[in-house]
Amino acid sequence: MVPFPPVLPRYVILIRRTLFLILVAFTTIVALAMITSAFQPNGITPQELVLLLLYTLLILWISTSFWTATLGFWCLLWGGDQRGIGRVPPTATGQPDPSPQRTALVMPIYNEEPTRVFAGLRAIYQTLVETGRSDEFELFILSDTRDPDTWMREEVNWYRMCHDFDAHGKIFYRNREKNIARKSGNLEDFCHRWGGRYRYMIVLDADSIMTGATLVKMVDRMEAHPRVALIQSPPIPVNQTSLFARILQFASSFYSDVFIAGINYWQLSGSGYWGHNAIIRLAPFTQYCGLPKLPGREPFGGEIFSHDFVEAALLREAGWEVWLDPELKGSYEELPPTLIDYAKRDRRWCQGNLQHLRMVFARGFSGLSRLYFLMGIMSYLSSPLWLMFLILTGLEAYIKSQTMPVYFFGDNIFPVWPESYAVEMTTVLLVTLAMLFLPKLWSLLLLLTHPKDSKSFGGFFRATLSVFLESVFSMLTAPVLMLYQSKFVFAILMRRSVGWPAQNRDEHRLSLKEAAAAHGGQTLVGLAAGWVSYEYVPDFFLWLIPVLAGLVLAIPVSMLSSSAAVGRWARKLGIFLIPEEYQTPRVLQLLHENLARGEAEAAAHAAEGEARNVADPGAYALHLALLPQRPVKKRQRHELKALVYRLVEEGPDKLSGPEKRNLIADPETLARLHTLAWAGKAGKTAPSA
Repeated sequence: MVPFPPVLPRYVILIRRTLFLILVAFTTIVALAMITSAFQPNGITPQELVLLLLYTLLILWISTSFWTATLGFWCLLWGGDQRGIGRVPPTATGQPDPSPQRTALVMPIYNEEPTRVFAGLRAIYQTLVETGRSDEFELFILSDTRDPDTWMREEVNWYRMCHDFDAHGKIFYRNREKNIARKSGNLEDFCHRWGGRYRYMIVLDADSIMTGATLVKMVDRMEAHPRVALIQSPPIPVNQTSLFARILQFASSFYSDVFIAGINYWQLSGSGYWGHNAIIRLAPFTQYCGLPKLPGREPFGGEIFSHDFVEAALLREAGWEVWLDPELKGSYEELPPTLIDYAKRDRRWCQGNLQHLRMVFARGFSGLSRLYFLMGIMSYLSSPLWLMFLILTGLEAYIKSQTMPVYFFGDNIFPVWPESYAVEMTTVLLVTLAMLFLPKLWSLLLLLTHPKDSKSFGGFFRATLSVFLESVFSMLTAPVLMLYQSKFVFAILMRRSVGWPAQNRDEHRLSLKEAAAAHGGQTLVGLAAGWVSYEYVPDFFLWLIPVLAGLVLAIPVSMLSSSAAVGRWARKLGIFLIPEEYQTPRVLQLLHENLARGEAEAAAHAAEGEARNVADPGAYALHLALLPQRPVKKRQRHELKALVYRLVEEGPDKLSGPEKRNLIADPETLARLHTLAWAGKAGKTAPSA
């Protein structure tokens, strides 16, 4: 058992979770009773039984989200949760932690744009220095980058950052030779190599931005509660320009408070981990969070993709506390710029969450951890379930329309009119829609109670308009995402693995060709479904219009929402405005300044024909100094020489990325390439950066 007292009494946690589960169960039972009464009283057909099962799962999922937001709204209405990790008094320390009070800021990166990565790191470090406590922190850039040009640019940016901040010995960089176990393997390597030097680790993503004040506050929270192994800050999306990303950015900023407060209300010390923008106590993390390789092949076997869920579960099972802190502000991230990029990221996350099916039935996990795994699975499984529900509902409507009513039975001389269940079905629909849209209303009501905050969202009228437009946009994109996620789930069940591709974070407007290629099939599905329902079940067609509209309009909606110009126009009008746009925090100001400076320097180097590759003496010397000395077998040496000959004769474009990486990963070959470049063959031998 962990030798420290818990932050909260166990009865507080038990009461809250019991209340939450009762509310969810009661709502589900009532909704199920209403839809059951809408079926014929003379028995339920197998098809109706399947519909009931699907609706039970879906309404259970919807009511879980609804009551999370509602409980969060109630907490915020009364000034916040007094049982949150930021408001409870420090707990008794028990026996002191012998490890040094030092924190590592850790950023794993994989083929990311170095200019953006280091602009963000500089902004974080600058605000950390301003707190006066930067000596308590050290920064690690843990690169898994495979691209050779990006690799060398990372090194140059790292060295410049160390030089500019006089931070040699405080900011570290390393590039792994082998990308084993992806991000989780990258962090595991850090923990085993350098983790003993630090008490805490704050994990950042490549697009993470956190203020120095927030970092210091997280450390102080951990110091006050030695039983806590992890505190997750709620990151808010920022820095978006395209209309699509700005709409999602607004939704996250405006609605997230009620959901975050609600999650904290019932999870408390048994919360989860989102993989970044969180502080972790290194000793228990290193001891308990080594991840096994699952038996079998991907997508359900092999390395664990969504490692954060599992790591949080392992910490909880070991007796440590995991918290989400709604009051930790100053934590930011970025979103994919287009609907297509968003779907691509979803595909990767979908595989990771469905892989947790193995964890649900694994030994050693509590009921709470299994519930979290199921919730992660349901976040993607709900899409194919909705699709099946719509298809079966359409079939049921068609069968009912083809059934001739019988008005006279036996010796009855008066007709027996068929019962109408329109009231019950309408009530079910309205209850479902209410639970989907009421959380948006809760956020608007909270804004009414805090008039000073309304300016940061453009004023109450513009905020209300933004909520309405966001709801319309969500209604149009929901059917598209439903088909995407249904396709992803089906592909994963067919054991097609997606791997771990790098994310596209750059703004770019979709062309008609790109949008048609991505959404053409969905448009055809919408047209076909509309024709079938209108032709054979016209009454059902009217109910299906919102779904059909999203599919038929998928191409123009995707193209329009990818536009940065439209996004900037909406911002000028005060639509989808967020507080960070109304009054930009200093860390984001520094990010923009650093990014502009870095892009200007890169453009100047490009104009002068300079490239940060093996031809550049400074980049070459730095890269050579950072390469580890490893023995090379005779066969490998011959292979490297053959690659050099190919490079000289055919040019770098004829070599693959891994072949280029092999060339610059060997000190002897690297020196030969540098010599060849300065001998007049730079154009053929230097991979351009």
